[in-house]
Amino acid sequence: MPHAEKGLTVGLFGGSFNPPHAGHALVAEIALRRLALDQLWWMVTPGNPLKSTRELAPLAERLQLSEQIARNPKIKVTAFEAAHHVRYTADTLALVKARNPGVDFVWIMGADSLRDFHRWQRWREIVLTFPIAVIDRPGATLSFLSSVVAKTFDYARIDEGDAPLLARMRAPAWTFIHGPRSSLSSSAIRKMAKG
Repeated sequence: MPHAEKGLTVGLFGGSFNPPHAGHALVAEIALRRLALDQLWWMVTPGNPLKSTRELAPLAERLQLSEQIARNPKIKVTAFEAAHHVRYTADTLALVKARNPGVDFVWIMGADSLRDFHRWQRWREIVLTFPIAVIDRPGATLSFLSSVVAKTFDYARIDEGDAPLLARMRAPAWTFIHGPRSSLSSSAIRKMAKG
């Protein structure tokens, strides 16, 4: 797990990154800038419990490719979940919180992930652990509002203009951040690679 001093604000950006691409880097950069973060942990997961592992590249390969794409020195690429045998986001966040007292974290996710977020194990617990920044993705700009999570936690949504304050807020708190979008997707890249 990367190191963060007390008082820092850190974004947690997790995914299988199979493969990582410029769209992921764009989300990370937008989050760093718009949330005024001190660090962003690019967390390469062992695998997504909601997705098939049949086409999942080895963790070491995805980690190495992520390090090549995430060039900002504020971005710390890590695969600590594998070392701690953590499979679910709720468990990851509990571990991060326990090991980093005094650090303010915010969970970062693409708007496309919000659509199925209510299918994640213990999703309500995730929302109640750290504030969440939802970053705009193609095709999700308006549809995110109809997601179960957005409806359930509508009262906790903060104005996008207050995004720099999000990491210091108590959960539940979340915002939607508009900005440049990339149409790249890992599944499309894998499909093209197959020919």
